[in-house]
Amino acid sequence: MQWFGKGSGNVDDRRGMGGGGIAIGGGVGLVLVVLGLLFGQDVTGLVSQLPLEGGTAQEGRRGVPADAAGKFVSGVLESTDQVWAQQFEAMGNQYETPEIVLFDHSVQSACGSASSAVGPFYCPSDRKIYIDLTFYKDLKDRFGAAGDFAQAYVIAHEVGHHVQNLLGISDKLHQARGRVSETEYNRLSVKLELQADFFAGLWAHHAQNLKDFQLEEGDIDEALNAANAIGDDKLQKQSSGEVVPDAFTHGTSAQRMFWFKKGFDTGDMGQGDTFNSSDL
Repeated sequence: MQWFGKGSGNVDDRRGMGGGGIAIGGGVGLVLVVLGLLFGQDVTGLVSQLPLEGGTAQEGRRGVPADAAGKFVSGVLESTDQVWAQQFEAMGNQYETPEIVLFDHSVQSACGSASSAVGPFYCPSDRKIYIDLTFYKDLKDRFGAAGDFAQAYVIAHEVGHHVQNLLGISDKLHQARGRVSETEYNRLSVKLELQADFFAGLWAHHAQNLKDFQLEEGDIDEALNAANAIGDDKLQKQSSGEVVPDAFTHGTSAQRMFWFKKGFDTGDMGQGDTFNSSDL
């Protein structure tokens, strides 16, 4: 992909500042590592379980970063801002843009403290996306999901969670916590994550019509490869040798690829109701 815009200024670059020295231990650390492998998990209520050794959230350098990696993130964010502003306008609403926080090792958010092991995450309490860019190295080296569009897909998926937050979809899932069984809650979580994949595909569909955006050959394949690499079934098979559907939180590789592709092929918000779809 190529982006010719100026980039979004909604970037809080805390890299190089340190994050408070979070220590991960026991079962919580293991859970967060798994979530990091999956990426995109709503970690509200989980990140706050990690101890933070002093300090509160510090603001970093704001605006478009000077380095290539930071500029890339800023450019992808700008494109999502433009696409979702159009979609919300079509629905008679105004889109509220999110902010991306770039950090090293650990970070403090309104949802609590978190380590890089969590992977990229969206915090609905402050409407910010948090990412340690070393995650992209893991995505490439550990999961074979290389390419700039695979990286863009990660950001677009997190922005999808922001869209769900603005539309009140995420709240419905949070309200179900404790009211339904763990198995049922996991099933709903899968539907939420697959919808975020759909929204990422929808972004790609409409972004190609932006004047400053250009899809290149192989871009969509990169996103589909990333979706395939981080499916619940594939990750469970790799880690334990067996697949436990009741423990799914994000969907299978096939489901993640299906919903991203559906979003890209249709570009239609009305096609993204994963909660009532017969395709699950």
